[in-house]
Amino acid sequence: MNNKEFEIILSKRIKCIKLTLVKKGVEYSRNEDRLYNFRRAAQITGESPEQALWGMALKHLVSVIDIIEKINGKKEYPSDNLLNEKFGDLINYIVLLEAMIKENKVKQN
Repeated sequence: MNNKEFEIILSKRIKCIKLTLVKKGVEYSRNEDRLYNFRRAAQITGESPEQALWGMALKHLVSVIDIIEKINGKKEYPSDNLLNEKFGDLINYIVLLEAMIKENKVKQN
């Protein structure tokens, strides 16, 4: 893959991250708290918000691992739509986790 091809993939991914996180932010936020769902899940499960978020992210990580295993085993490649969905979901959870950790770090100082 050359640099131009990679930059196209990167630009598309960044655009998708922003669109998805803004759209889902409206859906999952409550009282101006962008990370509300993870705090609420943590209350229900008795774990930290970070652990609750990571638990939700693991589902997406498993999907990505399954994709890799299918490629390695059967040489079965997923559709572009499936790749976009699964990689996008995992990336978005990592961004949300980063935001949560940074928010908590600021609160500690």
